[in-house]
Amino acid sequence: VSMWKALARLFVEPSCLKKASRERQPTSPNPLALGSGRVGLRNIGNTVSCFLNAVVQCLSHTRALRNYSLLKSYKHEKFSKEDAKLMEAFSKVLSGLWDVNDGDTVVHPRKFYSIFKDAVPYFSGYSQQDAQEFLRFLLDKLHTEINRRPNVRKTGKEPEQKYARFRIAEEAAAMWKKHLERDDSIIVELFSGQLRSSLHCSVCSHYSNTFDVFCDLSLPIPKRSSGREVTLRECLDLFSQEEKLDKENSPMCERCNRHTECTKRLSIQRFPQVLVIHLNRFTTSRWSISKSTVHVSFPITNLDLGPYGPADCGPVLYDLYAICNHAGTVNMGHYTACCLDENGWCFYNDCSVTALSENQLQTNQAYVLFYQRSKKTSTTRK
Repeated sequence: VSMWKALARLFVEPSCLKKASRERQPTSPNPLALGSGRVGLRNIGNTVSCFLNAVVQCLSHTRALRNYSLLKSYKHEKFSKEDAKLMEAFSKVLSGLWDVNDGDTVVHPRKFYSIFKDAVPYFSGYSQQDAQEFLRFLLDKLHTEINRRPNVRKTGKEPEQKYARFRIAEEAAAMWKKHLERDDSIIVELFSGQLRSSLHCSVCSHYSNTFDVFCDLSLPIPKRSSGREVTLRECLDLFSQEEKLDKENSPMCERCNRHTECTKRLSIQRFPQVLVIHLNRFTTSRWSISKSTVHVSFPITNLDLGPYGPADCGPVLYDLYAICNHAGTVNMGHYTACCLDENGWCFYNDCSVTALSENQLQTNQAYVLFYQRSKKTSTTRK
C-alpha cells in the first residue's frame, strides 16, 4: 500500500509524545462506558471471514483506536467531503463488541465487510487472501476517509536536499514533516513509523540514506532444522543485517554516478505507538507457496527495539496486547486472535470466546503480533 505517511512531532521524544497524546485524545463529557469486550464475531461464510474477524478483534483491543471509534471522534474532525462509510461501519462493529450491556454474545460484521469489499474489490469472492494484506488495506482505507489533510497532494518530484552525514536526524525529520503535511489521522498517529535505509558504496565509501514510512515490520524467519525454536530477536537481527548488493541490484551511487557494489542496512529511525510485527511465514517460489511452521518465541512485555534504532536512542520498550494466529496450510488455513483486556488474555475463534493463560500464547501459529509502546521507554531522543 503506497499511502503510508506519518506524524513528525509525536515520536521525537516521549515527553513530547505524552503532551501530544493528551491534546489528541477525544473529549467527552462523560467517561467512556465499556463492556467486557469478550464478544465473538460471526463467520460470514467465505475465506475472508476468519481473518477479517481475527484482525478486527486485534484492532478492537488497540485502545486508542477503539476509544476514538466508540466516541465517533472522526465526526468532529475536518477531512474530505466523502462520507466515512467504512469508518462508520467499523465503529458500529466495535460498538457491538464493547456494548456496556453485553447484550449480544456475537456481532455480525456483514455490513462492514460489504462496504470494505466495495472499497477493495480484491477481497471479494472466495479466493484465498491474507490477514496482513487485509490489515494494510483496511488501515489504508480508514486513513483515507478520516485524513485531516485530504486536499494536500504531491506536486511532482521535490528537489533533493543534501545533508551532511552528521545531520541524519535533521534529514529524517524533514522527510517526516513532508509526510505529515499530506497525511494526518489517528491511523497515522498510532501505526506509522519510519525506516532508514543506509547504503555504503564499496568503491568510494560514500554513505547515503533514504527514509520510508512503515505501518508494520515484515520479518524474515531464520531457517532452522525441524523442532528448533527461533526467537523474535533473531528475526529482528536478520531483518537489520547488513546486505551486500551487486552492481545489477544496487542503486546509483551519488558520488560515483554509476551502479556499484554496495552494502545496505535497515534500521528504525522513528518508532510508532503501535508496533505491528508480521512474521513472514509464507514463501513464494516459482511454482508454489510454502509455509514455515517454525516456533518463534516472543516477549510478552519489554520488547526492546532500541538496538535497532539510532545509536543514541536508548531502550524503546513495547508490551504485547494482541496476536493474529494462522493454523493449517497455505490452502486450508484458519485465523484466530489472542487479545489482552482488563481481566487477562482471551482466545477469539469467530463466535467462540474463551479465557486464555499467558503461557498458552507461545505457539508456532503466531503470525501477526501487536505491541503497544510502553511508558517505561527511555526519554532519549528517538
